[in-house]
Formats: sequence, structure tokens, C-alpha cells
Amino acid sequence: MIAIFLATYGAVFLAEIAGDKLLYTTGVLTTRFRTLPVMIGVSLAFMVKMGAAVLLGEWVSHLNRWLVASLTAVSFIGIAITVWRKPLRPRKDRKKDLEPHHRAVLISFATIVMSEWGDVGQLTAATMAARYGVAWAVWFGAVAAMVTKGALAASVGTAVRIWIQDHIPPKIIRWGGVSALLVLGVLSVLETMGILVD
Repeated sequence: MIAIFLATYGAVFLAEIAGDKLLYTTGVLTTRFRTLPVMIGVSLAFMVKMGAAVLLGEWVSHLNRWLVASLTAVSFIGIAITVWRKPLRPRKDRKKDLEPHHRAVLISFATIVMSEWGDVGQLTAATMAARYGVAWAVWFGAVAAMVTKGALAASVGTAVRIWIQDHIPPKIIRWGGVSALLVLGVLSVLETMGILVD
């Protein structure tokens, strides 16, 4: 069982780490929200997505592209609207400027769980489950790999958040965050539709 866990962890981590947009999305989320709620939200999302991959296997790769693209677009647009509507506060109230924990968890969960279905990490987990037949060990290894990826992105995002808040006016932060979310959303939709290739 440990060998299956380690093989799945390594395969999913390597498949996901290079140039994956969810890595950047997690980093963007942690520039706006506290690290712990973001990690809770993305971890729960990774559990759901890898559970679906392990249980549904190859079927995940055949989801309707329009449905996946639509869910991705709605997710990114919703988060961009949330960031845009957040009131600007003076720098002295920086700690109050962060969203409540439950809201950050929900936004992080929704952003990750509603985007990039049938990606290389899920397909790798599905393949590992089909090959080894030990779904729980594959699921656990895949989730651990995704959480590791999320933790790396979140730690970089937290450092960036602190630097940005100390050096850049809040209005520019808002414009930058919304712009980054919209660009990532467009790229995800284009990739889902097969217009853009990794």
C-alpha cells in the first residue's frame, strides 16, 4: 500500500507541478486571503476532484467541454466580482482587509473544484487506480500530491501578499487581482475548449 501511495504521489505531483494554472490560481488566492483558509478550501476541492478521478476513471476526461468551460468561466468571474466588490480600507487596517475564514474557504474551494476537470493530474490518478486497483491508496496519494502543490503555491502567495500590501496601493492591488483572475479564467476556458494547449 505504501508503494502505491508513493507511486501515485510522485506521478500526480510531477504531472501537476509544471506550468499548471491551478498552481497560479492558488497563489493568486493567497494574495487576497489568509493562507490557512485557502489551504483548507483547496484541500477539500482536491479531495473531491481526486475522488471523482479515482471513482470515475477515464470518464472524467470525456466530460462535455462546453459544460466544463462554462463552470470554469462562472467560477473565475464570480471570484473576480468578489475581489472587485471588496471595499478598500486604509493600510493601517490591513488585518481587517482579509476576508472571514469561512468565506475564503468557500471561495478557494469553488475556484479549484469548478475548474480544470479531466486535467493531467486527474487522468494520472485515474490511470493509477485502474492499474493498482487500490482506490483509497491512490486517492490518498493523489490528494497528498495536490495539497503539496497547493502548499507550495500558498507559501509563495503569502510572501507576495505581504510584500504587495507594504508596497502597492490597495486600488492597484484590486485591479491586478481581478485582472489576474480573468486572465487565468480565459486561459482555462481556452484550454478546456482545446483552443489552447499546455
